[in-house]
Amino acid sequence: MGELDGRTALVTGGSRGIGRAVALRLAAEGALVVVHYGGNDAAAEETVALIAKVGGRAFAVQARFGESGAVDRLFEGLTAGLGSHGADGLDILVNNAGIHSASSIGQLTEEEFERLLAVNVSTPIFVIQRALPLLRDGGRIVNMASAATRIADPRQIGYTVTKTALAALGASLANELGRRGITVNTVNPGVVRTDMTAGYTNVPEAVAGLESLTALGRLGEPEDIADVVGFLAGPQGRWVTGQIIDVSGGTYLGPITAG
Repeated sequence: MGELDGRTALVTGGSRGIGRAVALRLAAEGALVVVHYGGNDAAAEETVALIAKVGGRAFAVQARFGESGAVDRLFEGLTAGLGSHGADGLDILVNNAGIHSASSIGQLTEEEFERLLAVNVSTPIFVIQRALPLLRDGGRIVNMASAATRIADPRQIGYTVTKTALAALGASLANELGRRGITVNTVNPGVVRTDMTAGYTNVPEAVAGLESLTALGRLGEPEDIADVVGFLAGPQGRWVTGQIIDVSGGTYLGPITAG
């Protein structure tokens, strides 16, 4: 039996990259996983099929975050899907969906920043708000921010500001929900090899530069992040709440000297 047998989990942005790895990890432990996705039907179907192939349970719900009514559409699909699977509540919420920006302060436009705020900050907040009546006591909330919140990179200032805002949500929410046994934590990934980062993680020179700044000497894989989320979502994570957990392999900790 898996540690999450009988549990239900919603993973936003769960069809690709880190989100897919998280969905696979939670399903492998027995959870019924709701795979939210924005618009890539094929990727969502593939994720659900991968889970089913190893005996897990999952279904996909489409809602393009940043558009009017997206959160409503997500929860309409979630409620219908849970009902069809004989479930009526939620145990785990992973706010993974987000968008990136590579604009400096001089390049950032109001429109771009408004979209970053809408997808990276407003949507997770209102997803949590809508999820709380469904979230059972003893549940788990994991918000996916970024190691960029502690690393000064002027090329992604809008992204950094919005992910920092998301990280700031965790402690206050943990304090509010703690009496229900609900934990709230934030995971800060570093650079991870996914299709979204392939533009530079497939460039040997870029990879070498990043690895030289990382204590463990390599880039992250989606499973590196998923395993930490799995810990926080499982029974071992019951006494961890209100925390920001850096999962970057020790990126930018300071000068690296030869041992």
